[in-house]
Amino acid sequence: MMKEKNTFVSEMNLSSYNSHYKILVAVDCIIFGFDGSKLMVLLIKRGFEPEKGKWSLMGGFVREDEGADEAANRVLNQLTGMKSVYMEQLGAFGDVNRDSAGRVISIAYFALINITDYNERLQLEHEAKWFSFSENPDLIFDHQKLLVKAKERLREKVATDSIGFELLPPKFTLPRLQSLYEAIYEMPLDRRNFIKKMRSLGILNKLNEKERGSSKKGAYYYEFNNRNDHANSKITKKFV
Repeated sequence: MMKEKNTFVSEMNLSSYNSHYKILVAVDCIIFGFDGSKLMVLLIKRGFEPEKGKWSLMGGFVREDEGADEAANRVLNQLTGMKSVYMEQLGAFGDVNRDSAGRVISIAYFALINITDYNERLQLEHEAKWFSFSENPDLIFDHQKLLVKAKERLREKVATDSIGFELLPPKFTLPRLQSLYEAIYEMPLDRRNFIKKMRSLGILNKLNEKERGSSKKGAYYYEFNNRNDHANSKITKKFV
């Protein structure tokens, strides 16, 4: 009797799944870069309808045989040629009418990459272009909402986590590092206070090499010590 009851419950559960409306799940990737003075976002020209030819975040649908994280990494790799980049889930966006083609829920991610590492061939292939965050064009659907949310999260993260190095080359000057934080916060930071805080964190190595292009005296290059270890390390002193 108990076995028959369990079988009935299983059939009811399966019937419940089959009777529900099927909804598509997509991933959208907000990809940030830094050009030395401005925070940049990578956008592509949408290649199909609806909204064909308009600017869009990079994205794609989640396949049946993969999880959301796997889908996001696949999309990022296909469109940039890069692997093992810093990526973090931002959240789910599921307004009923967010996509004019159908019912689509998007799981958004933001990623941080060094602009110079981006594959130029793929950039041309996908009609991708870097835009300043403050000057990006109109985006399809709710992608501007996703972009703004990602910027807010990035500001929260760099205030407490040492993830800024993901946007920088292996070696950099302190003025360039400060420019990165100023670009993210969109406000000037006191130079003396910023340098004092960065040095007190113990995450920088000063190199015996100077960058001579910006001044006759030059500025020393620095690097993050143990870059991989600091990807998830915490910063206890906030910059703003």
